[in-house]
Amino acid sequence: MAGSDQLSWIKSSIKSKYDAIVIGGGHNGLVNAAYLARAGKKVLVLERRHVLGGAACTEEIVQGFKFSVCSYVVSLLRPEIIRDLDLPRHGLEVLPLDGTFTPMPSGDYLWRVNDHGKTHREIARHSRVDAEAYDEFGKAMQAMCRFVKPILSMVPPDPHTLNPRELMKLLFVGRRFQAMSSEDKYNQVQLMTMSAIDFLDQWFETDVLKATMSASGIIGTFLGVRSPGTAYVLLHHYMGEIDGAFRAWGFARGGTGAISNAIADAAREAGVEIRTQSGISQIIVKGGKAKGVVLANGDEVYADVISSSVDPRNTFTRFIGAEHLPSDFLEEVNRFKYRGSSGKVNMALSALPDFKCMPGPGVHLRGAISISPSVEYMERAYDDAKYGNFSRRPYIDMVIPSLTDPSVAPPGKHVMSCFVQYAPYKLRPGLNWDDQKEAFGNTVVDTIAEYAPNIKDIIIEKQVVTPLDLEREWGLSEGNIFQGELSLEQLFFLRPVAGWAQYRTPIKNLYMCGSATHPGGGIMGANGRLAALEILKDIKGAA
Repeated sequence: MAGSDQLSWIKSSIKSKYDAIVIGGGHNGLVNAAYLARAGKKVLVLERRHVLGGAACTEEIVQGFKFSVCSYVVSLLRPEIIRDLDLPRHGLEVLPLDGTFTPMPSGDYLWRVNDHGKTHREIARHSRVDAEAYDEFGKAMQAMCRFVKPILSMVPPDPHTLNPRELMKLLFVGRRFQAMSSEDKYNQVQLMTMSAIDFLDQWFETDVLKATMSASGIIGTFLGVRSPGTAYVLLHHYMGEIDGAFRAWGFARGGTGAISNAIADAAREAGVEIRTQSGISQIIVKGGKAKGVVLANGDEVYADVISSSVDPRNTFTRFIGAEHLPSDFLEEVNRFKYRGSSGKVNMALSALPDFKCMPGPGVHLRGAISISPSVEYMERAYDDAKYGNFSRRPYIDMVIPSLTDPSVAPPGKHVMSCFVQYAPYKLRPGLNWDDQKEAFGNTVVDTIAEYAPNIKDIIIEKQVVTPLDLEREWGLSEGNIFQGELSLEQLFFLRPVAGWAQYRTPIKNLYMCGSATHPGGGIMGANGRLAALEILKDIKGAA
């Protein structure tokens, strides 16, 4: 190399050296970068796609229509992150989602809203016993949430060590459990071990009520509503709040991408450099330490710390050679379960769907619309998936955000987002998602048409997102929306690998900060924040 060329290369290398590189511009990666930069670190975020947000993105798939392509509602975003990053100043505005409307084949319906009195009267219309039990159930779930919520904001303990700090974390959890009433302890143990339906059976008798409530227990899992462990997943989704309102869900004005963009703006304000269309092909490891990354175009960028917000499979088996990892760790990574089970169908509509059980437009369309008419319906949807088929009568959670946020669709027209389960990543032999994609989308439309017959006449265009699309386009292994199932053996100090749940990895200076870490999936941001705090602690300790 000529002297001038060598000097130029050295200057370029020095210029491109960062304190930290964050792989992935999803909301957790952006939160991670923002907290590191607020601590004075020089941070670079590398995002493979053309837009930020990962699965929390907004895209104009049809001209004039803005879709929350993957994640579509918000509730779990940690209040400390909203406060620390001052996200409202950066454009974050959450609009409340009012209730859940469940149409029934009989022509009846169940419509729970945020107004307690109205919901009580509506449930009493189906069962007076359930109306009274609903109040008691809400109180019990609040007690469960009070127990679990602090755990969402703590770094998981390592039960393998005798480190006093780790033992204190375990003691903290134990003391909180001990302080609960006997009834609440009993409920908590049940939530951690029972199926959603078995748990709900203890409270309610109305089939449609149990079916709709149980739906929260299967999201992000390849489990049925009668599968043990789904009661905890129900609790995970029950913990949401907006502006202090318990169990509240909402839309971000402008789509879920607006959440990611607000975090990105806060990160840039703190000094973070963000590059889109900058995927990586390799994490550079030398002497057991992460040194930098190789971009897809072959460029190398170096940093003292590498923080990966992508899932373990991509991080450890795609970006790093097996020779750099302990064999037992790699075995555990390979055992980590993804088993994606859901898809999305997004529609641009010329008018509103007209439901037979409640004809015409109305406030019942402003909340979630749940196709979950019975427990048997939900379990049969799972039966299809168990044998490698997408559900012929799927559970569908629909929202029409344009009714609350007109900015996402042209005047008089609407956007409808349909979350669909089950759509198993692994189809039975002889089937593949490229061939089944259109049939899956048509099945979703046909199912909706049973309740709202005009749906086929008002679709301008639809976008079908399969688990394979989630893997290919968004880098979610096997299409799992939470970067790994929220099953009991993959939670807390077991997520993603026992002994490595504190955001560190066997490779020095390489960290994990995505949804595959504690406390799991959803638009929460806690993973990115907690990982950043651990990174800063290590940097301070090494100084």
